[in-house]
Amino acid sequence: MGDWIMPGELHDRIVSSAYKKRGYTGKEAAQAAAFSNLTARHGIKTHNAIKALHLDEVFGSKAGGCVPGAKIEKLKSPYRAIQKWNANRKLGQSVGLEAMAAAMKLADRFGIGAVSVDNAFHYLWGGGYVIDAAKKGYIAYTNCTAALAEVVPFGGKSATLGTNPHSWAFPTTAAIGFPICIDWATSTVAMGRVQQFVRENKPLPPGCAVDEQGKETTDPNKVKALLPFGGHKGYGLSLIDELVGAFIGGSLPTLRSRWKEGAADEKHTPSFFFQAIKPEALDCGAFAQGRTQAVNVRAVIEDILGHGNTPGTMLPGQPEHEAFLRSEKAGGLIFTDAEVAEFDKLAKEGRVRFSAKGLKPI
Repeated sequence: MGDWIMPGELHDRIVSSAYKKRGYTGKEAAQAAAFSNLTARHGIKTHNAIKALHLDEVFGSKAGGCVPGAKIEKLKSPYRAIQKWNANRKLGQSVGLEAMAAAMKLADRFGIGAVSVDNAFHYLWGGGYVIDAAKKGYIAYTNCTAALAEVVPFGGKSATLGTNPHSWAFPTTAAIGFPICIDWATSTVAMGRVQQFVRENKPLPPGCAVDEQGKETTDPNKVKALLPFGGHKGYGLSLIDELVGAFIGGSLPTLRSRWKEGAADEKHTPSFFFQAIKPEALDCGAFAQGRTQAVNVRAVIEDILGHGNTPGTMLPGQPEHEAFLRSEKAGGLIFTDAEVAEFDKLAKEGRVRFSAKGLKPI
């Protein structure tokens, strides 16, 4: 048992070949591989290529939830700082990367930019989009309605909410060496974490999930639905995504990705929201002691971490940054035995020559 180093080029070849085998275009396959590379490089186990292709298997190209080669339709809008897109069920990672890029371009012109996306398909790890934007100098945000309603509302009995993540990132590299990234599902854990624990034969922490009878369980194999984190607070944050999705055009949460349920004219797709802000657009020009905006941001972070709070306090985004540095030092992407076994299956699907014996241990 141990971890293994996979060259990034090999990872991308396996992932892109699997996507192309399923009918995706070369550009879509390359975008999917690049985004999965980004997740693995930052140590994200719940939304890597294994999760991405599993989602495509269950809800995507084979189920009609995602359409290989689909074209994004950019709708007319009277508001110049916001764009409205019909994704036509295009691959979520492709749409997410392009939407974040469009939001940044709008922010360059207007100080702030946003893109709302209807008829979408799961875009995986929201943190990846905002961390990339923050490294380019933007304050970035995204939320989405998750593929399925898997979360029980606070005080309820049935799953009627998605895991519905929120992802913020801030351009703090100059101040602390990496972007602060606050990225979380509004359930106690993501369903991808449950699947990870199944693969690795580990129990869930208490307070995360319920079984078929609605009773709390720590056995990942018995999970029927998830619980919101923080009780009513996580419930409220999850509800935000559902309401934003409803304003965009999303339909009933309990029908998402359940293509055989509901009326013929009902919608079954998630919705996305992306936003980018130029930091200087927020500058009111009156920082204490004549500090610049950049110096002020550093001073605020230092104050939060001061007063005896370090070394115990960790900043959001720090674990991802440390995983990134570990990947860089290793010279590749780091995967467990269980993950390597899954990549072996994907390599066979995409007809890529691959042998776990060729990987270096770490």
